[in-house]
Amino acid sequence: MPLADHLRELRNRLAKGLLAVTIVSIVAAFYSQQLMDFLSDPVPRCKEGLGESTGGSCAVVSYTKLLSPFTTTVKVSLMAGVVLSSPVWLYQLWAFVAPGLHKSERKYTYAFVAAAVPLFFAGAWLAYVIMPISMRVLLGITPDGASNILEMDDILDFSVRMVLVFGASFELPLLLVMLNMTGIVTGRRMLGWWRGVVMGVFIFGAVATPTTDPLGMLALAGPIVVLYFIAVGFSVLNDKRRRRGDPDAELDDDEASELDLTPEPIAPAPTAKALPEQVNGDGSRTAKYNGYDDVT
Repeated sequence: MPLADHLRELRNRLAKGLLAVTIVSIVAAFYSQQLMDFLSDPVPRCKEGLGESTGGSCAVVSYTKLLSPFTTTVKVSLMAGVVLSSPVWLYQLWAFVAPGLHKSERKYTYAFVAAAVPLFFAGAWLAYVIMPISMRVLLGITPDGASNILEMDDILDFSVRMVLVFGASFELPLLLVMLNMTGIVTGRRMLGWWRGVVMGVFIFGAVATPTTDPLGMLALAGPIVVLYFIAVGFSVLNDKRRRRGDPDAELDDDEASELDLTPEPIAPAPTAKALPEQVNGDGSRTAKYNGYDDVT
């Protein structure tokens, strides 16, 4: 299609995706209280208010600004709209890109998307599971006699950041598998990186998690390391399968393949008479043609 038609199609698909997000966000606004309760549930609540809060045993969820209830409700509704309407806007994005892909590329895309969604939700579920423990560790630093008053907006940001960090981190092994499937990185090379990768994953876990406790770092880094070695094992098996079909599959573009330069035996050429024969008048044959030694 011409460029103008591509831009027009992109505009229409973006409009459909935004419409889906808007509709779902409006519906989610009616359930904003349940959503906020779900997000703030990991916080250890004080049962009797501030008077019973001593040290880091519990916290009180509050709104400290006049517009905080409204802005928090809008933020929660928009977040729910983006997440719950993801099948619609992801399909619109796929429908815009798919016509430019080959059949084999579409097949790989389906497989990677089918693996990426469960990995992301597994990371998000793990983040939600360890959030109560992480919050108790953070609140435990509070000295005795002090009370913890947490804004709902801060709790929402903390929860969303934890979910996004854990969910996106679980996609790292899938990225390595994609690089191996495209022939960019071999499984043997990834296996040689294991020391640096393990160290980098733990450093990333310490920096990326909002909590300062080692539990959050271990909870994030441990599963990623396990998934990394699973991706390496898959890549090694894939390299063996590729090598059986093509011995030169792992060669670089500027690397010469091994050639067998042993000469093969050549069959002897069939003998043929160099000059055409001519039957003479007495029945004898001669190689001369009209008195000449060749047909010229």
